[in-house]
Amino acid sequence: MQDYSDKRFLVVDDFNDFLSSVKAMLREMGARDVDTANRGEEAIAMCRQKRYDIILHDYNLGAGKNGQQVLEELIAARLISHQCIFVMVTAESSQAMVLSALEHEPDAYLTKPFNRASLAQRLDKLMERKALLKPVLQALDKQDPGAVLSACDSLAQQDKRLLPLCQRYKAGALRSLGRGEELERLLNAVLAERAIPWAYQALGAQLLARGEHLHARQLYEKALQTFPMQPGLYDGLAAVLDAQGEHQRAQQVLEDAVRLSPLAIRRQAQLGKLAMRNEDFASASKAFRSAVEQGKNSRFKSPENYLGLSQALISGAGEEALDKRAQAEINQALAELDSQFAEDKSLRLRSRLMQASSLRQCGDVARATQLAAEVAAGVEQLGEFFSADAALAVAGQLKQLGQAGAGEALLKSCVEIYGDDPEVLQGVAKLTSDPAILGGAKEAVELNRQGVRAYQLGRHADALELFRRALALQPKNISIALNTAQSLLRQGESDEALREECRQCLDAVSMIPPGDARYERYQQLRLRAFGE
Repeated sequence: MQDYSDKRFLVVDDFNDFLSSVKAMLREMGARDVDTANRGEEAIAMCRQKRYDIILHDYNLGAGKNGQQVLEELIAARLISHQCIFVMVTAESSQAMVLSALEHEPDAYLTKPFNRASLAQRLDKLMERKALLKPVLQALDKQDPGAVLSACDSLAQQDKRLLPLCQRYKAGALRSLGRGEELERLLNAVLAERAIPWAYQALGAQLLARGEHLHARQLYEKALQTFPMQPGLYDGLAAVLDAQGEHQRAQQVLEDAVRLSPLAIRRQAQLGKLAMRNEDFASASKAFRSAVEQGKNSRFKSPENYLGLSQALISGAGEEALDKRAQAEINQALAELDSQFAEDKSLRLRSRLMQASSLRQCGDVARATQLAAEVAAGVEQLGEFFSADAALAVAGQLKQLGQAGAGEALLKSCVEIYGDDPEVLQGVAKLTSDPAILGGAKEAVELNRQGVRAYQLGRHADALELFRRALALQPKNISIALNTAQSLLRQGESDEALREECRQCLDAVSMIPPGDARYERYQQLRLRAFGE
């Protein structure tokens, strides 16, 4: 048996008798430091104050956060080390719950009831594995992917039994370092030895990102023949089908994933979005409703799910007036949205606009028109960027509610900010035929493309001039502004005039939404240039 005398334990369960029983078992195993908690929120607070070596956490705690949500929070906030053992404990054995828990990869899954012997056996094995992998886990804690690679190579040579685990950690490190070719070679080598779900999923994601849709599709379909109970593989196949334009089929595949593992918020949200695009409003309502309910105690709670549910219910009514049940559900969703995201000005505007759409659907055109006009004025004064998806949604609603001028203005701004994204331009084209708006990005996008090419070829002075010309045409375009800033820093970080020009570039897009994929790059450039 392992020595547990110096290990710090946390046991979380809403039944005190169970806590007492497990605490007694751990004492018999030699544990001296055992804390307990009854609620997930309490467990998170305790982890902020103390680093635990082993956590035994019940899945279902009644009200508040469940075990899965606690694990998500602990990982995201880096409140537990990779060396910590997290065991999910539950009396439930339903497929939905088990798959949901396993998707978030606790170190082990333990079914009640259990005795001291079975607990000790499970923890002993986990302790042994963590000890063997300690160099890798330490590197992960330091967020040093290079050190992870070195540790994996060393351990795999020392102990061939660790090779499969090391390969997975190595794949993650290569992904973090952006070494895509090496990653693909590794994944192909792994799959040549044996079929493993995570390797299929990782390779499929690489192929999809590179635009090899057919290859990715074939890979996912092959994987699902062997692993039909892996929800992540269905997610990957759905993404590929969506990219291929097979939106109906993509929805069907994602529905299969949801049937297997319905407790994944982000999967439900993605299904809602797909169903909306397919005008399957009943399915969209169901998916968004699940995402809203599951998200109430989760870090993955998203305002988009509340808005998505409201829009699906409105769209589902068609030409008919909203029934009282749907109206009440919309009002509740928007009230919760306003309460939980009260500090976000843009969300308040979107909530009011959705309320206007609901009023219009109920036949109260006068109130809907008045509210839409107020929102239009608020959008003009907002002073911050909507995400591309949000901008398109708001523009469409404004036009539908009689605020055509405000809608067109927002579309123009959307093209200025996101005009280098073909999908955004496609979305704009569905809402306007104005050539002045649709053609506004073409020249700037082409100049930016030429600038990127010049930069890659090492022609940095030429690249900077091309980026400057593109930025003059679209001063709020995020990609162009960031490219210009990077080029300016490349030309001379010590040149005060260039640094000031760089600041102006970054200030012009300082309202970039934090959820934008380029936000991290914006922050890094700002830090590099000004230490901010």
